[in-house]
Amino acid sequence: MTLTELKYVIAVARERHFGRAAESCFVSQPSLSVAIKKLEEELGVSIFERSRKAVSSPRSPSAVRIRSPARSASA
Repeated sequence: MTLTELKYVIAVARERHFGRAAESCFVSQPSLSVAIKKLEEELGVSIFERSRKAVSSPRSPSAVRIRSPARSASA
């Protein structure tokens, strides 16, 4: 896991939209999506639930543990 990947996770959680998160990180949406997917595969958990209308965070305990440090890292 890299600092860049953590920044992407924070941006997606904040924006709840991959396109807007990519824009705020100054990267293309496909680049951000691939990085998030790679991180999810590395960790073995789904960080975000994707739908056509929105992105949400799953309510599993492992997702909560992953999201908490990322949020404090941005502060």
